[in-house]
Amino acid sequence: MANTQSHSPHDLIIIGAGPAGLTCAIYAGRGGLATLVVESMLPGGQLALNHLIENYPGFPEGIPGPQLAQLMAQQAARFGARIETTTVESLDLSQRPFRIHLGGGDAESGPRARSLLIATGCSPRKLGVPGEERFYGRGLSYCATCDGPLFAGKRLLVVGGGNAALHEALFLASLASKVIVVHRRDQLRADPVLQQRAFANNKIEFRWSHLLTEVLGDQAEGPLPKVSAVRLRRVDTGQETELPVDGVFISVGTTPQTQFLPPQIARDQRGFIITDSGPAAELPLQTSVPGVFAAGDVRAGSYRQVASAVGDGAQAYRSIRDFLEHIS
Repeated sequence: MANTQSHSPHDLIIIGAGPAGLTCAIYAGRGGLATLVVESMLPGGQLALNHLIENYPGFPEGIPGPQLAQLMAQQAARFGARIETTTVESLDLSQRPFRIHLGGGDAESGPRARSLLIATGCSPRKLGVPGEERFYGRGLSYCATCDGPLFAGKRLLVVGGGNAALHEALFLASLASKVIVVHRRDQLRADPVLQQRAFANNKIEFRWSHLLTEVLGDQAEGPLPKVSAVRLRRVDTGQETELPVDGVFISVGTTPQTQFLPPQIARDQRGFIITDSGPAAELPLQTSVPGVFAAGDVRAGSYRQVASAVGDGAQAYRSIRDFLEHIS
């Protein structure tokens, strides 16, 4: 195994330690590639924010997301991949080996790599309504697994109608006195099994065809205002109502973590990385820059499931291995 801490270029640097990045790291480590994984937070990505993963093969009773993330990270480390917690400020793709500018470091002294995998996933999408920024961390959250235990016995609001929103609502219902799900349509987009569980839970109620327009709270002078209510508007009539709640959890989709990427890497209109097109299409999951690959939720067309991200990671390793063998 090559020494990943030497000054020579890494064979592979993986940016992002979600399921796709960690799977590729496991394969790359076993394959003898000098591999560095860079992650700005704890390993696992969005996986670590799910209180229970029930559709990943091999766990018939389900497995907590943070536990599965930890096991993946341990497995990658066992095979020699080094995981470093830091941010990536920018990439220099003008020549190979590529140069990575890490947070707090000099751009010219960052690690170099013969190949790159972008597996940075997505971040929660914000609503952009009044009060959202003011009450973030003070009664407003984007992660029930992270902050739900702080609201035991409280009256809570969840915004959204997809799988993630119902996962949040079901988890919060195990802690809260009441969970109100607000959805802008008159039916949910979530999987039927999640809908059935939510409808059967007597702690969960729904406000159909409503929009959250403002988060309200203690406006008195002081450093720690807290959520006390929300303002909702009916989509069809425009009628507004004020609803008292103790906490707000927003789950309305995600935004790809691609802000640090240079313009050479092609993205779609929403910012997701385009792969498998143009001259680089001969290697699956390669981006518009030869030697740079993308996998997982950050990739345009991804199914955005743990199982598909793991498949992406394995395929990315195969393509990266083929690329490195071709240029050596």
